[in-house]
Amino acid sequence: MRIHKEGKQILLITAIAVLLGNIVSYFALYSLSWGKYLFWFLLFESVLLFLIILQFFRDPKRTTPHNDYHVIAPADGKVVVVEEVEAHEHLQGKHIQVSIFMSPFNVHCNRFPVGGEVTYTQYHAGKFLVAWHPKSSTENERNTVAVKNKIGKEVLFTQIAGALARRIVCYAKKGDVAVQGEQYGFIKFGSRVDVILPLDTEVQVKIGDTVRGGETVIALWKK
Repeated sequence: MRIHKEGKQILLITAIAVLLGNIVSYFALYSLSWGKYLFWFLLFESVLLFLIILQFFRDPKRTTPHNDYHVIAPADGKVVVVEEVEAHEHLQGKHIQVSIFMSPFNVHCNRFPVGGEVTYTQYHAGKFLVAWHPKSSTENERNTVAVKNKIGKEVLFTQIAGALARRIVCYAKKGDVAVQGEQYGFIKFGSRVDVILPLDTEVQVKIGDTVRGGETVIALWKK
């Protein structure tokens, strides 16, 4: 299993803490008549915690079907919003919003939904409401990126921190060349991504659908 670069330091610190904690608990507890049972319980719980964190930072290889007329899912997770909205950041007017919720058990690296030129990036400090809260899109900590592709369609997508996620990483910068399906960021420990699309976009997913970042076509434009 490939591990994402954002998780390597956290996993190293966690592994050291688990090792030292179990060594201490062994010498403190194992010689006691009841202590060995508590030691084995603590050992099991600490190893389980490490494995949960390990799977969170997995970085599976994805094969993206590059197509300027397609919008690819920027994240793994479940579609929780498909609706018409009034855009207020960078884009103006009515657009279509598709939101993907990532649970702590989903892959959390984020990928460019379209290829083209990065036209906008902006970080916003904010609250840490649960990621499915309606106000999380405008009040939570978040980072927004917009990309205009070769057919002139501009798509805006926002990484939104959730109640557990307190660290958003974004590699994209204005003027960069975005490659559809390539990673542009990471959100640690539970979150959501909103995708804002032009009104003439045909959405291919519905609320409740499960999508795979870098592979699932969530919307398209007719040629």
